[in-house]
Amino acid sequence: MPEGDTVWNTARVLHRALAGATLTGSDFRVPQLATTDLTGWTVRESVSRGKHLLLRLTAPDGDRRTLHSHLRMDGAWRAYAPGERWTARPAHLIRVVLRSPGAVAVGYHLHELALVPAAEEESLVGHLGPDLLGPDWDPDEAVRRLAAQPEATVADALLDQRNLAGVGNLYKCEVLFLRGVSPWTPVRDVPDLPGTVALAQRLLAANRGRWTQSTTGSLHHGATSYVYGRRAQPCRRCGTAIRKAELGERVTYWCPVCQPGPQPAS
Repeated sequence: MPEGDTVWNTARVLHRALAGATLTGSDFRVPQLATTDLTGWTVRESVSRGKHLLLRLTAPDGDRRTLHSHLRMDGAWRAYAPGERWTARPAHLIRVVLRSPGAVAVGYHLHELALVPAAEEESLVGHLGPDLLGPDWDPDEAVRRLAAQPEATVADALLDQRNLAGVGNLYKCEVLFLRGVSPWTPVRDVPDLPGTVALAQRLLAANRGRWTQSTTGSLHHGATSYVYGRRAQPCRRCGTAIRKAELGERVTYWCPVCQPGPQPAS
């Protein structure tokens, strides 16, 4: 699943390509929007909210609406120059095409695609916790929401977008390794919840603006993570083989030595 920094980057790409432009055409390839025509609409801005992407538009008559999409595991937006070949994904995965004089934005395998009045934007994203990359990031509120689920494993709680918006599986695994906390630790037993939240925000912010995500400080292939994606490889700290297991509906990676505490049943 794309992490919050990936969605933030995607929003910036669309903003640079479309902001201020008047659309010359649109093509929606989903049933609920099949007859929608945004020709003549102006793109005001493109922003992210956690893992949600919001494209804000104004109609010729002044009506303001928001095109909402969620990338989930496999969604993507790409911006092309007019006449450039669309090469990102197979054509059958295209869900929407937005054309402007200077760019063409193509949305692939998008989820929860909806066009709503701007005033109803909160109905789509209002349930989310504080956005780690948002201008209104509130670490105290994020900690409060996490602490309200004392029995939940910290791994599940970090992934719950209602607590804090933007953490995906990669950052979940890396944050817990760097904090020395077992993923199976109940939230109530996490030694320093504010420190865990602060580290998550720093890691996402450090990777904002680039597509290669690194938690180690290295951008070299194979050296960008401590535990994520490294099953059976030696821990970069102690040399113990990194382990991988199911936790809830997701997999998790951890070092059983550097992250003492509750462990999965063998």
